[in-house]
Order: sequence, then structure tokens, then C-alpha cells
Amino acid sequence: MDLKIGDKVDLVIGTESHLGYTVLINEEFEGLLYRNEVFTELEEGFKTVGYIKKIREDERIDVSLQPQGFRNVIDADVEKILNKLEEKKFLLLTDKSSPESIKFHLQMSKKAFKRAIGSLYKNKKIVLKEDRIELS
Repeated sequence: MDLKIGDKVDLVIGTESHLGYTVLINEEFEGLLYRNEVFTELEEGFKTVGYIKKIREDERIDVSLQPQGFRNVIDADVEKILNKLEEKKFLLLTDKSSPESIKFHLQMSKKAFKRAIGSLYKNKKIVLKEDRIELS
């Protein structure tokens, strides 16, 4: 197997199970995309890009739709939030918002959201208000 963690791969979505989705990786290997890491609608046969998350000892492969590694993930999330803020001027989300609300508006987890707004706040790109986030 010539795959390694972090590799960008082509995925074809397969059947859905209680854990997530089976996927075909580079038209050669089978893998698993966990349900709790999916923030968009997926259908069987859908083609997309993914990333190798883990290769188990039994050679089973876990994949993600987001790039692996803290820096890659946070940069993508920061970019997504900045784009929404530039488009709408503010977001009616805070660190107290529900995970469901964050997923609905930004298609990301609450953990990823908090990490990204923390980075934006630290870099003085946003202002945190009681009921919203605005660009600085």
C-alpha cells in the first residue's frame, strides 16, 4: 500500500452505516469516513476529495474530508469564517452557540469553530460581541 497519513486522495462514497460511510479510495482501497466528521450531505456514488487520517494495523483506512494536521485544519476553518463575515458583515454565533447551529451555518464542529475564532480574535481580525461576531 502506497498511502500515508495526510495524503490527498480521490473518494467515492459508498454505503452508509451506523459508524459512517464506506468509501473507495483512489479506485483501489476501501476506507471509512466517520459520521461525526461529515458536515455536508453525502450520497452513495458521490465523488469528492479526502485525506488519509489513519492506517490501522489490519490495513483498514480511516479518511477525512478535511486536511489533516492542526495548521491545515485551522487555516481552512479560519478562511471559511472570514469568507462568511465578509459576505454577511457579522455572524449571529458565539462560543455559547449550540453545535447544531454552528454546523448549520458553517458546516463545521463547535470545537473547530472555537479554535478558528480564537485564532481570529488573537490576530485582531474579529470583534466578539455578546450575541455575534464581527470583522474588526
